[in-house]
Amino acid sequence: MFYREAGQFKATYQEDLQAFPIRQDKIGIGIWLAIAYLYIPFFGIPGLEYGFALNAIMIPVLIFTITTIGLNILVGFTGQISLGTGAFMGVGAYSCYKLTSYFPDTNIIVLILASGFVAAAVGALFGLPSLRIKGFYLVVATLAAQFFLEWCFIRIGWLYNFNPSGAIEVPQREVFGVIVTGAAAEPATRYLVVLTILVFLTVIAGNIVRGRIGRSWMMIRDMDIAAELIGVRPLRAKLSAFAVSSYYCGVSGALMVFLWLGAAEVESFDVNHSFLYLFMVILGGLGSITGSYMGAAFIWTFPIILKEVGKRVFDINPIVMENVSLVAIGVMIVFILIKEPHGLARLWQLVKQKLRIWPFPH
Repeated sequence: MFYREAGQFKATYQEDLQAFPIRQDKIGIGIWLAIAYLYIPFFGIPGLEYGFALNAIMIPVLIFTITTIGLNILVGFTGQISLGTGAFMGVGAYSCYKLTSYFPDTNIIVLILASGFVAAAVGALFGLPSLRIKGFYLVVATLAAQFFLEWCFIRIGWLYNFNPSGAIEVPQREVFGVIVTGAAAEPATRYLVVLTILVFLTVIAGNIVRGRIGRSWMMIRDMDIAAELIGVRPLRAKLSAFAVSSYYCGVSGALMVFLWLGAAEVESFDVNHSFLYLFMVILGGLGSITGSYMGAAFIWTFPIILKEVGKRVFDINPIVMENVSLVAIGVMIVFILIKEPHGLARLWQLVKQKLRIWPFPH
């Protein structure tokens, strides 16, 4: 009975088209933001060690949420399947590494955001085949992009400054006198930077998909021939989707290396990770930004929780529990595809619909 829109009137078109038209949704978002900004950086997650909670759970979940939003723009909103997500993240990471080499005095956050434009250009280039092919053939084309970019990360020494180890190593950088990257950076500082970038990119993505560009993406997804007949240009729509998606993936790749791992090799951007991000999108919900949050959080935290429960409660080897978690995630993906193709986001939507009429059955 607390989740009702009765009495909440809309007098303008702006009020009717707002992202969160119900007051309870706005309050819920405010509570989540307050917890994220005011509680977690200081106290972590209850029951878990502070450093482990931030470094192993919160920071990667936030980074992978950005990745999932980007991939969802391409797969969920535009209907263009891609298996090159890991490679596009690598483009962003290597681009940011080169930018820090050429512009050592520039704000590192600006360089991280700028590296996404390089990934967007590369993504748009490899998105050109989508103008002629789709479905399975597009999957093969993006998979070829994945393998080609991996080869570049290994063979082109200029990308990693000819480091003998072949890895990119994050230098220490400060923002307004606070260490943000490097071994001396505090977990809370890195967490707050990633969280702020995620909120910023989420607002942008939400406005894009609800506007003219987003509608053109969804028309291409639903029926590209009909969309072209009513004036949507497939060239512009598909390439813009690849560019925006790759931008988000590039920024998340730079964040993953500079604010989480501290160093990375080509294995951090291989095809296995591309499949992982696709699973996040499928489980969370295609065509849903909320589902991107749910999918990234669930896929990343579920194995960790399962290993902790198996070790503390049943005294089972963590390696065994890791394999069990992989099987469980596979079963859940199959179940979601059969029972609820729109993923966890659709289940949450159904719960909200029930709350709006509870306790009445109709």
